[in-house]
Amino acid sequence: GKKFIQIARNQSPASLFAIDMNGEAIGGIGLHAQHDIFRYNAELGYWLAEPYWGRGIMTQIIPQVVAYGFEKFNINRIFARPFETNEASKRVLEKCGFELEAHIKGSIFKNESFLDELIYSIRNPQNPPLH
Repeated sequence: GKKFIQIARNQSPASLFAIDMNGEAIGGIGLHAQHDIFRYNAELGYWLAEPYWGRGIMTQIIPQVVAYGFEKFNINRIFARPFETNEASKRVLEKCGFELEAHIKGSIFKNESFLDELIYSIRNPQNPPLH
């Protein structure tokens, strides 16, 4: 945990954030830059403590982080990869304007089971794709 906090503090511009409610960290969200041929992409990762699920918190925060990412980083696409079984995360991403772009069967192995991986993305409206 201490190493993670040190990494987060040394970023410029910042890309990892605590989700704070009344001075208490209740989750985290971050943009993870990609490299080489994927350099115009960032992966969105997030988590929220279970007592705060279902309150619309992520639906409010994700658009802010997306706007921040497109403003601060030279990226054209932000993507997220929820498990097929995470219905709440899929709904949140869809409410925030992300579109399902891939469904990869059996790519995740967790708790002795294979799960499908979903890839959702949103494009920077200021950067049209190059052809």
